[in-house]
Amino acid sequence: MNEKDRKPQNGSMEYQGAPLREINGRNTKLLDPVLLQREEDNLNYMMHLENRFLLLNFNLEAGRDTFSDMPEGIHKGWEFPTCQLRGHFLGHWLSAAAMHYQETGDEQIRAKADAIVAELAECQKENGGRWVGPIPEKYLYRIAAGKQVWAPHYTIHKVFMGLLDMYSLAGSELALQIAERFADWFYEWSGKYSREEFDDILDFETGGMLEIWAQLYGITGNPRYRELMERYYRGRLFDALLRGEDVLTNMHANTTIPEIIGCALSYEVTGEEKWRRIVENYWRLAVTERGCYATGGQTCGEIWSPMKKLSARLGQKGQEHCTVYNMMRLAGFLFRQTGDPAYLDYQEKLLYNGIMAQGYWHSSLSHGFTSPYPSEGLLTYFLPMQAGGRKGWSSKTGDFFCCHGTLVQANAALNRGIYHQRQNTLYICQYLDSQMRTEVNGVPVSLLQKTDPLTGSRHLSSDSSARQSVLEDTRKYPSNPDCLVPCLQIDVPQEVEMTLMIRIPAWMRGTARILVNQQEVYSGGEGARFVPISRTWKAGDVIRIELPRAVTACPLPDRSDMTAFLYGPVVLAGLCEEERMLHVPDASHPEQILVHDNEREWGSWKSTFRTQGQERGIRFIPLYEVGYEPYSIYFPIRQDA
Repeated sequence: MNEKDRKPQNGSMEYQGAPLREINGRNTKLLDPVLLQREEDNLNYMMHLENRFLLLNFNLEAGRDTFSDMPEGIHKGWEFPTCQLRGHFLGHWLSAAAMHYQETGDEQIRAKADAIVAELAECQKENGGRWVGPIPEKYLYRIAAGKQVWAPHYTIHKVFMGLLDMYSLAGSELALQIAERFADWFYEWSGKYSREEFDDILDFETGGMLEIWAQLYGITGNPRYRELMERYYRGRLFDALLRGEDVLTNMHANTTIPEIIGCALSYEVTGEEKWRRIVENYWRLAVTERGCYATGGQTCGEIWSPMKKLSARLGQKGQEHCTVYNMMRLAGFLFRQTGDPAYLDYQEKLLYNGIMAQGYWHSSLSHGFTSPYPSEGLLTYFLPMQAGGRKGWSSKTGDFFCCHGTLVQANAALNRGIYHQRQNTLYICQYLDSQMRTEVNGVPVSLLQKTDPLTGSRHLSSDSSARQSVLEDTRKYPSNPDCLVPCLQIDVPQEVEMTLMIRIPAWMRGTARILVNQQEVYSGGEGARFVPISRTWKAGDVIRIELPRAVTACPLPDRSDMTAFLYGPVVLAGLCEEERMLHVPDASHPEQILVHDNEREWGSWKSTFRTQGQERGIRFIPLYEVGYEPYSIYFPIRQDA
């Protein structure tokens, strides 16, 4: 394929195996203020990190940097020059920069990323024209000899990932050239081993190397990358998955999730059914049959819990941020293949109770209130599930765990996954304030999504300057209405026939209603599904979606007397320092003991609750609002006689 024929992708590669297309990049503008703040925090953090230290391990390996005294500002933890995973973070950083640029067109982050790619090209030249890793090639020869090295493939995958994202999302031809030269080294090296010998190599953590070869094959059509895909076929794992065997229980989780994402992309670029069957069987074993914690996670201490036996795994090292991010990616692939809204429910739960709960926390204290704790939290590698647990927040430059990398990726472009399209059908997948643009039958279509707050007031703070008009909703909803009401407005230059697939989430309680131009077109009960609304749409048409929500109980699969509580998709954390027994009048409905608490501040309804009928009360707040204070997710319950 000639370079002129190569075109940057628009975020999701539209191969033969992808019946649904995600609408992202600059075609979806995020408007949600909470998520926009997280994107801003993420961008500020990325820009704060100096290029010298992001590139240090690459330059050291290439002989382009040296020091005799510790440089001030050097990255420590897993990025320190003596760590065998050194350099992994830069690949994540480049991916995040490319994602943010694709979404916003931010030239500042693009310039910083381009400068880094140019430096990597110089490192590659100094290393002989192919190798561009932050670790020595001998690490790979050492694992081939059966010697212990800490996951060199994992580190190298991140470098490839960053380079290919810089090409596919930000249009950097230089990044692709570097990646292809780097791939030449792997093609030659991997060809030196027999199948059995290379299977032994693949038993060391390979990260997402299979995904890289599939992506390169999809971009270039070069048969060498197809051959690399087959070489990196990890038969000892994949064949067992094809047979339906449980190869996950008590095994390290995020070792294999990137491999399965590689299978997903391999299916998209080849259409070979074996790849899709591996992914589907993995999901069944990892999620469907294993069960989930209330947060959506399944791991403790980085390993998969036993199937439906989660009660003995409520530890300090709960769900890992990396597994959250990568399982959300896997769910996205399966949704594009199947259109099943269950995968969207899964993604939604992990957004609120994983991505938002484990990164970029800010204290909400103001007006003279103080706390003994810091006012910010960058990243919590694990999410404690034990009673009275506390989140462990990492530093900006002193740790650089693997989850630092998925942190910057997960928060780089939060406009993803909101909308999908198949021909003249648009899927409304997540309810987040946003604006989407696409074409249907050649007609430009714009859709504005805004949530009706049902407050009747824009007075959002003590220094708000909003008009204080007397509005009907202030009287209509004297108390929290317990309802999410997204509103969609269509803008088209001419009438267009199309179908809107409106998602009814699994968490909805009561009766959902959909109105078009104030006329009810749907009313239905609980259960995850899409409701198709087909008609000829014109400019100014408004769709109003009313989704009642309530506090619900989520018991452990193996302990019906041990439960967590959710409000819609959001896990509620009880603020307490130790395990507390809850006494309930009806064990089948323990959620009845929670009532709204501090339900409104200015013009905003609050998702905060308290217990009633207990000897000592407990306040419950959204898990993503917990900072440094102790909290519990699961509570033992006892029915009063």
